[in-house]
Parts: sequence; C-alpha cells; structure tokens
Amino acid sequence: MADSDGEYIQDEHDDDEHDLAIDLDDEEEMPTTSALSSRSKGKARARDRQPRRAREAWETTAQRGKSYGVLKEGADGRIDGDVEREAERRKRMRLRQDTRPFQRGIIRHVILILDLSEAMMEKDMRPSRYLITLRYAAEYVREFFEQNPISQMSIMGMHDGLCVRISELSGNPAEHVSALQLVRHGRPPNLLPREPKGNASLQNALEMSRAALWHTPNHGTREVIIVLGALLTLDPGDIHTTIRQCAKDRLSVGIIGMSGRLKICHEICAKTNAGDDSSYSVALDQQHFRELLMATTTPPVVRTASTVSPNTNTTSTNNNTATPASLLKIGFPSRTTSPHPSLCACHGNLTRAGYTCPQCRTKVCALPATCPGCDFTLILSTHLARSYHHLFPLKNWVPVSWPRAAEVGSRACRACLGAFPDVPAGTGTGTGMGTGTGAGTDGNGNGNSGRYECGDCGSHFCVDCDVCCHETIHSCPGCLS
Repeated sequence: MADSDGEYIQDEHDDDEHDLAIDLDDEEEMPTTSALSSRSKGKARARDRQPRRAREAWETTAQRGKSYGVLKEGADGRIDGDVEREAERRKRMRLRQDTRPFQRGIIRHVILILDLSEAMMEKDMRPSRYLITLRYAAEYVREFFEQNPISQMSIMGMHDGLCVRISELSGNPAEHVSALQLVRHGRPPNLLPREPKGNASLQNALEMSRAALWHTPNHGTREVIIVLGALLTLDPGDIHTTIRQCAKDRLSVGIIGMSGRLKICHEICAKTNAGDDSSYSVALDQQHFRELLMATTTPPVVRTASTVSPNTNTTSTNNNTATPASLLKIGFPSRTTSPHPSLCACHGNLTRAGYTCPQCRTKVCALPATCPGCDFTLILSTHLARSYHHLFPLKNWVPVSWPRAAEVGSRACRACLGAFPDVPAGTGTGTGMGTGTGAGTDGNGNGNSGRYECGDCGSHFCVDCDVCCHETIHSCPGCLS
C-alpha cells in the first residue's frame, strides 16, 4: 500500500488477495503522518466491508441464482441473516414434496446417459459442464444405491452421434464409480473420447437403452435419465418412431437440460410418462443442476393405463401401463466362507467368501444380485428395509412461529440438543404453525423461530436435523422415544 493519498486508489472490484492485504495492514503498527489519511480510508473501507466468510457465502448465493437485488440488509447493515435464510431455504427445498403414500417401484432399472458432446466444454458451470457432470454423476451413483439398494444401474455416454456404454447394468456402485473415474482422468473405457467432442444423439441413446432394459423383469421399473447439454441432436432416423417404441416397452424417460428447453425433449418425456412432462427440467445454475439430478433418486410413482396429468388436467392413455401387483419370489442367502477359493458365477473371480443361492446353490460374490443360474433375486433383509421408507415417507415437519415457540417453551433441538434462538420479549402464545406468511414461515419457507415441529409428537427440531431425518434416517426421533 502506498504512503501518499495520490498513489492509493481503491477499486471496488479488488480481488481477495488485495482485501486480505488490507486486513493484514490493519494489524500493523501506527502509520506515519504522511500515510495517516490513506490508512484511515483503508480502515474505514475494511470496517464497512463484510467479513470474509460472509462475503464468500454471498458470492456463492449469487452464483446459485440469487440476484444481487434480492439480498436484503439487516438493521446493522449486514447481510449475514439473509444469507443464512437462503441456505436454510435450500436445505428444506427437497423436503417440500407430497408425502402421501403412493405405489412406487422400489426395484428400479435405471440407465444414466451423460452428454459427452462438444457442448459440454462450455464453462458456464465451473470448471466446465463436463467435469461438473462427471463429479455429480459419481455422487449420484452413491446416493442412488443408498436410497435404492435393491435396484440396478448402467451408465452410457453420447458423442459423435453415437451412444457408448460406460458401465454395465449392475447393482454394485463401486463398478460405476470406478468407470466414471477412468473417464474423468482421461482413461476412458471402450470407445469413449478423452474429451467431449461431436454431437449428441437422443435416438441412438433411446434405442440402446431399450436394448439394455429389454430383458429386465416386469416387476421392476425401466427408467432412462438423460443429462443433455447440447441444443441439437444428430439422429440417423425418425426419432418419433423410437419414442413410440419406448412408450410401448414401458420406458420412463427423464431429461435434465443444461442449455435451454427443447420441443423434442418435452415430447419424449410426455409420451413416455403418460402425458406428464414434469420429468423434463432445465438447470438454472450449478447447484440447481445437482438438485435436479439428486431428486431422481426417489422412485417414481407407478402409473396406470389412465393417468391424469397435473399440468394439463386431462386424461391420457398410452402403453405405459403398470403391471398388476403380484407376489415376487426373493432369496435371502447367508454369507459363507470356504477354506479354498472358488469361482463366483457373477464375475468369474476366485473368492473364498460369497453368497450361495438357496434355490440352485450358485455362488455370487456380492448382493444385491440376480442369480446367473436361475434368475432368482438375491438380497439381504437390510436392503429391503432400507427401501421401505419410499412407500411410507416421513411426514413433512411444520415451521414454528414465535408465538408457538413461546407456548411450547422449546429451547433446544430434540435430536442434537442444539440451542434455539431466544424468544423475543413480549411474544404472545398461539398455535402459529403453517405454511403462510405470518404463521410459521417468512414467506420463503423458512421458520421464523428456527424450529420445525413434528405433527405427531410435537417435538421441535432444527433445520439440519429436519433434513437429516427426512433424507437419511427417515424416522422421527421424538416419535421413536
């Protein structure tokens, strides 16, 4: 920093290194008389500037789609409170969904198709669409099998007008993650390019998905999730014929766009989901893209031959019918260890430990799996228990207003024992629970008091425990105790 007023010019767009230098200068000894004026200006600007951590949170919030004009200053001139409310709103965004019990297909067969065309080299998502997609795809695989342990997945990629398989249809998440890591580090398997190139082909992707899911049993769902970054598709034939064949084969297609809405994508999702086009979304930013991708980990509702579309309020009938409910024969093998290694039927590897099919005595090395000898579904009892919460989800907890918090007198979270904000003096009592402004929320879905109440047991929880209980535990600690 210069010692004269004329040499020191503060730019309002200085980078983080310059801001850090100002903060360090504030800790130095008293400046000389010649530098007093410039130093006082620097100190004044440093005092007015938001703390470093709050500024970073504000920049992250702005990058996620919250405009500069929407952020509001508090009474003390700081934006910390609004940033915290925005973070709380995003935490609860996935929880605001219909929790009525539906018939869902918990045995899922999913094809995840990634766009590897040259459009994925765009840098509107840092560091690029391509790297962000691979990173979120690895997170998605882990979350998918955490929420759907008895399901199977395969990953494919589109480039140069082709669709290439990245990983086979399997219920082992380690296989998919390792395949994605090879692609990300420039050692792609099969015919994948070392970097995105060419154009995407939706028709070839749908045809290859049909072929991969053709042998799957009728009691499971057939889903295709496409991450599309391009604004065009290079198809060798009539894609409308392929769409009709996908609807006939009971394929449910969902598309997440990264550039803009396309008419053909809208038509694909509508015709393969009984007229409901809600499975087609366009990501507004990087965080929104991750939220849209993770939202597909919830099993879809089993549709009937005549389904009412929530967007059009009309009844549409197609071949995307649900198989009538029937009993499914499942085996629960026990893990055994032999003194001598033997070949497993699933991979052909020499292993000592494994699981023996109770029907044909075939050995497999990991569960869940389908017996290669008799096509018997082999799972563990814990896998079935972890899929049960999709059929009977935990009810959403209600934000609590200050009058309700004063009436109950809750001071700490029932789960983590974290302290709640103190109730303001002079707050009356009431049953202020609801979803409207002036009741339990501030208009954005955030609780005024930072408390969320279970409607069954009346316990109060913080927002972090609310998210944890609904996304991980799937049960209420207050009801269990």
